[in-house]
Amino acid sequence: MSDRLRGWVLHVDLDQFIAAVEVLRHPELAGKPVIVGGRGDPTERAVVSTASYEAREYGVGSGMPLRIAARKVPDAVILPVDAPAYNAASNEVMATLRAQPGAVVQVLGWDEAFVGVTTDDPEAYARNAQLAVLERTALHCSVGIGDTLVRAKIATGFGKPRGVFRLTAANWLDVMGDRPTIDLWGVGTKVSRRLAEHGILTVAQLAAADESGLVAEFGPKMGLWFAQLGRGDGASVVDDTPWVARGHSRETTYQQDLTEPAQVDDAVRTLVDQVLGDVSAEGRPVIGLTLKVRYAPFFTKIFTKKIPATFDREAVLAKTFELVAKMEPDRPIRLLGVRAEMSMPDDAREGHTPTRGGW
Repeated sequence: MSDRLRGWVLHVDLDQFIAAVEVLRHPELAGKPVIVGGRGDPTERAVVSTASYEAREYGVGSGMPLRIAARKVPDAVILPVDAPAYNAASNEVMATLRAQPGAVVQVLGWDEAFVGVTTDDPEAYARNAQLAVLERTALHCSVGIGDTLVRAKIATGFGKPRGVFRLTAANWLDVMGDRPTIDLWGVGTKVSRRLAEHGILTVAQLAAADESGLVAEFGPKMGLWFAQLGRGDGASVVDDTPWVARGHSRETTYQQDLTEPAQVDDAVRTLVDQVLGDVSAEGRPVIGLTLKVRYAPFFTKIFTKKIPATFDREAVLAKTFELVAKMEPDRPIRLLGVRAEMSMPDDAREGHTPTRGGW
């Protein structure tokens, strides 16, 4: 398949990345159901970070409680999360992608990136990139080819595992038209239900929907964005401007519920100190706080607060405890999380999701 020289967006997604890294380190695990999560102990409170394809066949997925995953696959090998190892492997992959001819690489996370290229044969370019990654890291990846970031991202799902798939304006509705809206990148359960209430069940129906109705339902920004998403439109230029974090967060799942106010206070102080340690390296003041609380058995509440810009620990701690005061008293707590939002530098990339405005 050949085209005149033109720009393309490639979305490179590593196949079962974390599990694949673990299999490389432990070759005897090849072909076995592997689950990675927490400290590798299914008796503890933790969730699945990733699962090998063999484990996924039993219904194990990311975010599932580790104890449930272990119940689904009794003979699974369960391993602890080793973030430094995954980060090192990811860095090798991204360096390989940047070394490809004319590549502009926009990293999305450990296991995925957009690659902007100018070529007359994007499939050949994609396969060469796959081979380069495999030769350097022994990791397999899938590549979606698109004329927008959205289409490239969605195309990757059709290429998995280890394949290449092209999705453009020319075949968008043929491929996606009859699919439910929840199959779109950026549409979750709640949004798909709200769309369904307006008779919009498929991607084709969303693509043809009256924009004024979407604006009335979702607001002027998100309504137009969902209309654009239904058509697969959006940004088509990959931007390698370094991403600047808007904030840092830390959270802890406690093996025993916190039931005493003193326990909660100590836990909050620890989380604030951890977050401020991350923030201090950025050199930007804190301007907002979020407190995440998961009560036992499993009910989550989020509290947020804007604060005057500050570097001062005591000021941040005091404002955090104002959020703590909103928590339900005498209710056992299984998880706490604190996030600090920072002011953004003037030269930061505008926007923080690849679809909404395309970065």
